[in-house]
Amino acid sequence: MITEKYIGKQKTLDKIDQNILNILQKDGRVSNVKLAQIINLSPTPCLERVKRLEKEGYIKGYVALLDAELLGSALVSFIEVSLERTTTEALDTFRREIAKMEEIQECHMVAGGFDYLIKVRTRDMAHYRKFLGEKLSSLTSISSTHTYVVMEEVKATSAIPIPQH
Repeated sequence: MITEKYIGKQKTLDKIDQNILNILQKDGRVSNVKLAQIINLSPTPCLERVKRLEKEGYIKGYVALLDAELLGSALVSFIEVSLERTTTEALDTFRREIAKMEEIQECHMVAGGFDYLIKVRTRDMAHYRKFLGEKLSSLTSISSTHTYVVMEEVKATSAIPIPQH
């Protein structure tokens, strides 16, 4: 039974939906037949639930998780970025320019002592210096940056906790 009760903008998910989302986060390539077996449903209602979860936006897409080291992007750095101005135009320009830079894996506007936190993946320190000097520094709206180079990745996941109601 799926309830239509909303928590904020989010519908309450039943246990089956929660299980489907948890399983797909671990293995997005699981076949519908296998998924149906795991959650004790027949394949047709299982597929209908997955399609509904996709349609409702709970499932945004499916991706392959790649090995950054094998692909030459092993060095991870986080960069605090402060802008000279935070006008709507300056923020829009910054976002457009950042979106073009392939080394940037994530960019988040934050509240606090700086404006953005950026996650960058590069081959090595030389590649990072080139990225910082030629790409990021070319943005005239930036007043300062502060970099933190990752020495050890303790935990990295793309999984989102599924609320249990």
